[in-house]
Amino acid sequence: EPPMASTLLLRQVNLLEGPEIPPRRADVLLEGNRLVSLDHGREPSSSTTPPSSPEAIVEIEASQFWLGPSLVDPHSVLEDPWLGRAETLSTLANAARAGGYGTVALLPWGNSWRDQPERLDLRWPEPMRLLLWGAFSQGGEDQELAPHADQLAAGACGLAASATLPPLALLERGLRLGEMGSHPVLIAPRDLSLTQQGFVRERVEALRGGWPVDPPLSELLPLQTLLSLADALPEVSLRLMQISTQEAIVLLRRHGNPPLASVGWWHLLADSGSLDPTAEGWRMVPSLGGGADREALIAALADGTLTAVAVQHEALDAEEQLLPLDQRRPGLAGHGLVLPWLWR
Repeated sequence: EPPMASTLLLRQVNLLEGPEIPPRRADVLLEGNRLVSLDHGREPSSSTTPPSSPEAIVEIEASQFWLGPSLVDPHSVLEDPWLGRAETLSTLANAARAGGYGTVALLPWGNSWRDQPERLDLRWPEPMRLLLWGAFSQGGEDQELAPHADQLAAGACGLAASATLPPLALLERGLRLGEMGSHPVLIAPRDLSLTQQGFVRERVEALRGGWPVDPPLSELLPLQTLLSLADALPEVSLRLMQISTQEAIVLLRRHGNPPLASVGWWHLLADSGSLDPTAEGWRMVPSLGGGADREALIAALADGTLTAVAVQHEALDAEEQLLPLDQRRPGLAGHGLVLPWLWR
């Protein structure tokens, strides 16, 4: 770790500038929290504003380091921003920053749902950015629509439902009202009534292990409904939250022009054939799949069928982690793990 200095000169750092741009080596000048110069291997330009104190410059041989844009998490969970036992707004900011995330979008889920304009007043200090999804229904209970236009006027980045598909009548009514305009609507293709109370996807690996299984139809049938709605209402910016099965990938590819869809990072790394029965990471929503599911999700990211990797950060406190798997709440923290574990 370099000594404290107002200005750093990273010599020959590996630079990632953006999509479709190959990595390159560059000498990079940083002053405070501001990037001053990208000179791609040359001495800093004379037109660059010089640091106030040249003696404060610290040069670092950075050929083993990477410098790139901060990561964006499209959806995560924070149940209580102020008094949370497992995570608060400030500890989440620290975890995200340490993991390379500059922007995190929080779902409205919580002990008290963020479904009203006055509940959307959460901020992070710059340069980090906190985005807040508004709620599709009041309290996430799928009984009445939340005030969509009011939440968006208060700064919500879009509208999000709960972890299961809302009743079709409520969903269609909310989408046809169109108060969201061009803002995205994030829906999970999951039918809780079809999961049969299982928490591992119904695959050979799960059956061999004796786990309570969740059939693929619990994702496939609601996904078919959402794709039909997307066709009927092309003006709605529908987003699919956390695709998890190979059957869903096949259906998305057949559709031709499916809505943008996310996948949870843990589903790209773990499956029911690779986890030890005593390991963490079994209790997930949506359910953890088998090896074929994991490979299908990776391939779908590579060809653009899936368009975002979500952290879906949902921290559990120490007491919850001691409970048996079948009694433990689903959830997994992850901002500090995603970049190193998915680097390959």
